[in-house]
Amino acid sequence: MNIILLGAPGAGKGTQASRISRRFGMPHISTGDIFRANIKNQTEIGLLAKSYIDKGQLVPDDVTCKIVENRLQEEDCKNGFLLDGFPRTVNQAEALERFTHIDVVVNIDIDFALLTARLCGRRVCKECGETYHVSTLNGKTNCEKCNGELHQRADDNPETVQKRLDVYLAQTAPLIKYYTEKGVIKNFTGTDEPPEVLFQQIEKVLEEYR
Repeated sequence: MNIILLGAPGAGKGTQASRISRRFGMPHISTGDIFRANIKNQTEIGLLAKSYIDKGQLVPDDVTCKIVENRLQEEDCKNGFLLDGFPRTVNQAEALERFTHIDVVVNIDIDFALLTARLCGRRVCKECGETYHVSTLNGKTNCEKCNGELHQRADDNPETVQKRLDVYLAQTAPLIKYYTEKGVIKNFTGTDEPPEVLFQQIEKVLEEYR
């Protein structure tokens, strides 16, 4: 099955994506990872994307869509994939339909007040990238996995979080209406419960599409 994962920044998409990927044996495709891989390998499309990024500009939809299309043609996607971070706009969703089909859209809905508290309290390991929250650290400042130093990301502050949510509401939230009208969206509520609880709900629904 071909899946899109939607949700506001900090809704827990990354955590659920890795679980879905392992459970159903499909690649977790993050647009950020694709961009980095193409830029690192100096592909033609990657260098084009880099030319915009270096100028601080948004990569145009046609370039982004081509990078995604190329990735979905790789061998590991032939039996399904999980898209995370794409599409971000209705225009991208319409472009996506021209080169693949989507079976189900998993949307993680979360209260913005809870989301802001979650993001502003997030701490990330500088070495391995493991994520924690101050509410569970009990004053610890080092990663439990690799002992690396924990830090707060520059964009995990109330002002920047609000800007990210504003962008999400303006650009990405309309996708919920778009996919609802197509009858392929499944909505889930993200809470402070353990991620396993949410995953069990998602897993049960996705089993129906196998």
